[in-house]
Amino acid sequence: MSDRDRKPNFRGKGGKPFQKGPKFGRPPARRERESGSDGPVILYGWHTVSAALANPDRHIRKLYLTENAAKRLADENIATRVAPEIVRPSEIDRRLTPDAVHQGLLAEADPLPSPDIETLEQEGMVLVLDQITDPHNVGAILRSAAAFAVKAIVTTARHSPEATGVLAKAASGALELVPMVTVQNLARALTALNERGFQTVGLDSEGSEDISDVALREPLALVLGAEGKGLRQLTRETCSVVARLDMPGEIKSLNVSNASVLALYVGASRLGLM
Repeated sequence: MSDRDRKPNFRGKGGKPFQKGPKFGRPPARRERESGSDGPVILYGWHTVSAALANPDRHIRKLYLTENAAKRLADENIATRVAPEIVRPSEIDRRLTPDAVHQGLLAEADPLPSPDIETLEQEGMVLVLDQITDPHNVGAILRSAAAFAVKAIVTTARHSPEATGVLAKAASGALELVPMVTVQNLARALTALNERGFQTVGLDSEGSEDISDVALREPLALVLGAEGKGLRQLTRETCSVVARLDMPGEIKSLNVSNASVLALYVGASRLGLM
């Protein structure tokens, strides 16, 4: 039975009935892909929205649900935290790109705060992203980072996707689990990590040795560059080590999100974090 056919009287946490809301208007262009400094973060999809609802640090401004999604939240005892508006699936469709899979949930929320790099724990692993701009890749990297208990992801304020929309969906809830540290200057951020005792290992096809041969230690910062361009020259020069990922097959390069998984596995294994 479709969302349009089922009309049960759903009740949220505390017994309050969900209220049907007004139809959406069409948002400004690019709203679903990025948010301005004052605009809300757009979250959609089951894992993304349910993780945001479970995160006490995430302030939810508005929550739009289809009737089926509202019932599922109630069945799984997930508190909505704000009074949701019940809408038709097509009304959520109009807020997003045509290929977005929202599963009947859309939230507008405040961005999560960006921790200061000086507050990062001096243990485990962090990831540093050097101008990786594809939100699908960054979202996938976030998901892998959560799987490997990465302490934080460091990225730049410019030349990086906003933590909203496509990125949040690709992260599948990991945006609520891995802090995103936004810096103005990546070289200065790497210098700060070096000074705080981090081993900063850049991943580059021109690295002097395979990462498996590097004597890795905690705290470890793995630095990844954009596909095609790789690490920028100043980034390479600031890393304490620049290593490569050797592979036995004919294809020697990987998508950056796949390379991050391999590097995290090597790092976690060598540090005894598995």
